[in-house]
This record gives sequence, C-alpha cells and structure tokens, in this order.
Amino acid sequence: MNTAARILFISSLALIVSCGTKPKGNDLADKKAQLASLKKQQAGLNDQVTKLEADIAKIDPAAQNDQKTKLVTVSTLQPGTFTHYIDLQGKIEALNISYITPRGNGGQVKALFIKKGDNVTKGQLILQLDDAVTRQMVVTAKTGIESIKTQLAFAQDLYNRQNNLWKQGIGTEVQLITDKNNVETLNNQLKSAQEQLKINEQQLGFTSVYSDVSGVADDVNIRVGELFMGSGQIRIVNTSNLKATAMVPENYSNKVSVGSHVSISLPDINRTIDASITVASKLIDPNSRSFYVEARIPSDKDFRPNQLAVIRLRDYVADHAITVPLNTMQTDEKGKYVMVAVNENGKLIARKRQVVIGELYGDNLEIKSGLNSGDTVITDGFQGLYEGQLLTTK
Repeated sequence: MNTAARILFISSLALIVSCGTKPKGNDLADKKAQLASLKKQQAGLNDQVTKLEADIAKIDPAAQNDQKTKLVTVSTLQPGTFTHYIDLQGKIEALNISYITPRGNGGQVKALFIKKGDNVTKGQLILQLDDAVTRQMVVTAKTGIESIKTQLAFAQDLYNRQNNLWKQGIGTEVQLITDKNNVETLNNQLKSAQEQLKINEQQLGFTSVYSDVSGVADDVNIRVGELFMGSGQIRIVNTSNLKATAMVPENYSNKVSVGSHVSISLPDINRTIDASITVASKLIDPNSRSFYVEARIPSDKDFRPNQLAVIRLRDYVADHAITVPLNTMQTDEKGKYVMVAVNENGKLIARKRQVVIGELYGDNLEIKSGLNSGDTVITDGFQGLYEGQLLTTK
C-alpha cells in the first residue's frame, strides 16, 4: 500500500471510530453489533484502497514500485478423492464368552485343572468337585437294586409255583393273587430304584465340570477347598471370534447401515483394520441418543477383548474433489473466501476467491465451487493480505 492510500485508509478508519463507534454502555450485544459494523466498513475501505491503487497505477505506473511485497507460501491445487468419516470411540469384544457354572447345586472344589491364561478346549475337564457323598449314594442305589432283584427273583419263583399248583386245582386263589401282587410291587420298586440310580449317577457327573467352549481362561476366581456355587468365578473367552463395537450418534442413522465401510485403529499396538458393519441396531438408546454397531474382525494374537479402538465410519466420498487446509478459510461480509496467488503481467498478485464449502474432515475442507485445479492457494502468510498486494514466495 502506498503512502497516500495508507493515509487515506487510516484517516477514514479513525473518522469512523471517533464518530460512529462509541460504545453504548457495556451491553455485549451492542458491542458485537458495533464490531460487525466496523469489519464491514473496513472491508469496504479495503476495496476502495485497492481501487484507488489500481487507478493510481494506471496514471503513475512508477507508484506501484512503492508497494511492499509480502512473503507467502503457496500450494497448487490438484483434484483427488475426499473421504469423510465419523470418528467414534469403540472397543474390541469377543463374540463368544462363556461363564462356567455348576450344573447342579455346586460344591467344594476338590481339584482345579486350569489357571488364568491357559488355553482351554471344548469338553476339557476344568475342575472336580467333592463327590464322596454322591458316589456313596450311587453305591447304595446299586446295592439296593441288587437286593430288589434278588427279592423279585424269589417272588417270581413263588408266583410261578403257585400258579402251576392253581392250574392243578391245588391251593387258594388268595395265595395266587398275593404272590402276583408281591411280584408287581417288587417290579415297581426295581424301576423306582433304577430311576434313582440314574439321578444319582447324573449328580455324580455334575461333580466334574467341563468347558462348553474353546478359548482362553480369562478369569479363574476359585481355589481348591472353596465352594463353587455360581457364575462369575470362571470365564472362558474365545479370542478367535472378535468384533469391534461402538455407539453411533442418532443423527447419523441414515448414513450408517449394514455393509458400511469402517476403519478400525488400535492405537496401543499401532494397527489398522478395514472391515464392514455386520450389525446396525434399529433401536436408539433413549439416554445416549445413539445406536449400536459392530464389525467382525479377523483373529490375531495381538487383539484382545476390551481393547480400545478408534472406529472411523465412512459416510461420504467425493472423487476429483478440490480441498484446501481449513486454516486458509476466511470470512467477510460476502461469505467464505481464500486468498490465491495470481500471475498478472509478470507479477504475483494476491486475489480473493469467494468459495462454497462442502464437508470437513480433519484439516481438509472440501470446496464445492470457487476454486479449480491448478489454482495457487496461499497456505502461509495469508493473514493480513489485501486484494492486489504484491507477493513473493519462499
């Protein structure tokens, strides 16, 4: 800016400040309105300065040499693929988690065959409960059955003999009926004893506790001599079937569905996995106003249940998009704009380009219109630039 223009600008601005911007008390709304008015007037003055400089340059070309150039950094725009993600905090979970529980009433642990961290296969013996009483019940039941069988054989023989005598007209009908009833009673006792033996043997089987899944013993909170009564004491986790889960805000419900692409980052081990959404809940949680999603991931020795994950759901992709760094975006009374460097008559000149913006992800801002491939955007040193200022690049 030459001396005459600078004086005009400062004088005009001072006149505005002194005449029209005296604060009306301490009201915040008034001050904001005054600031907006000043910015608008400043933008108008900048335009007037630029026009005057251009007019002066036409009348006196040597006056342009008085302008000071500003050192800037520029970047030439090239179209590319712009992708927008929804960043969420999630975690890794196991699909199959089994809590080992007693099938009967439980009991005192007599032997424990695994410890925390051991690999366990389906059907493997986990622990043995005290079975002395139950085993004695089985022995007693078997002895009782043998006794009933002996009595039944004797009663059957008596009945057969009495029946033969009855056919020969010897004996009484009462004796025959009595012998027959004895046989039937003992048969019923035998069936009852056999059923009781089955129950006792089943209870004996309950004293041996087996794993119903294959996996890793994630928690073994029981010791020999303690009572094994319920859930929560032994947990088996199948780490070969894992999933990443997250809660998605309700406002993205129309953008996320089964099959949506997802990028899963595990910052603790510096790993990233590409996957697809396999479950997208239709239910919105009334408290968090979000819905549940999950994605199956491959098994890996470094992946662990409850591991923290950064889940990025892809919800927007634009091919051949023009993007600029977010910090280059500025605003005036006309809207959004960026400063570009234009070669005019062999000189690099700063120009203002009004733009229409699209999506923002990270530091990249999509430009819908206003910039084209090959434009040179000023990425550093754009602060304080005015339309038509001479530039020099690093």
